[in-house]
Amino acid sequence: MFMASAREAVVGFAGPDSMTPRLCPVERVRRETHDTGTIEVGGDTPFLPGQFNMLSVFGVGEVPISISGDPGRPGTLLHTVRTAGAVTSALLQQKRGNVIGIRGPFGTHWPVEEAERSDVVIVAGGIGLAPLRPAIYAILARRARYGRVFLLYGARTPDDILYRSELQSWRGRVDLDVHITVDRAAGDWRGRAGVVTTLLPAAPFDAAQTVALLCGPEVMMRFTVRELVKRGVDSQNIYLSLERNMRCGVGVCGHCQLGPFVLCRDGPVFRYERVRAWLGKREM
Repeated sequence: MFMASAREAVVGFAGPDSMTPRLCPVERVRRETHDTGTIEVGGDTPFLPGQFNMLSVFGVGEVPISISGDPGRPGTLLHTVRTAGAVTSALLQQKRGNVIGIRGPFGTHWPVEEAERSDVVIVAGGIGLAPLRPAIYAILARRARYGRVFLLYGARTPDDILYRSELQSWRGRVDLDVHITVDRAAGDWRGRAGVVTTLLPAAPFDAAQTVALLCGPEVMMRFTVRELVKRGVDSQNIYLSLERNMRCGVGVCGHCQLGPFVLCRDGPVFRYERVRAWLGKREM
């Protein structure tokens, strides 16, 4: 099973070599939206859903990027990157055969095993779908172990929707309920328009037996938590990914400190109750 082998790999990256990048060949870069793409690299690197790697372009710099591929296929690493600076721009300009540096995987993971026998509600905002995609793969690979599974995804505009063909494929499944909305409808969009929380009434989950996984802008996650709790979901069963300001990946630089936590070391995936007091606070 991929879960056991990945845990062994995580232990392997906790030592001195955690600061030394591995050289990994670029297989391809696929454009997702106008400012987002997925870089595919080779290398046998088991990981857990929700973990991240540090990607480096030599001579430019290094950034933390969540792993967005299938945990059942560790021989291919996928990272979905949105252009936000020199390093992310350089990553999306890579060509097949180029070499980039990778450190990791690092961090905590989505509780896909703990969620077995429960309904699962996955709520993603924008590029937040990328860190959640490995959890979706892991759940679908063992679909019979879960109750109803819902994917609620919100993007800014129709042009900002990630993984279009895959979402279409998932929508065709009878064992996965997929609902999509955009903040601003444009062009020939005929789907829903509104924030992602407006999709919750379309998800008839059993609140008493539900685990929720959230990733997106913090304000989106705060409002989503509030609506889930109103529906009766236990806040102890709500998990979210916090990735702001991560820089070193191993908890030594302090840039991603949030109250008593260092996000790259103690997260990025947290049970909501652990961090609720610190969400929304500036300069924490």
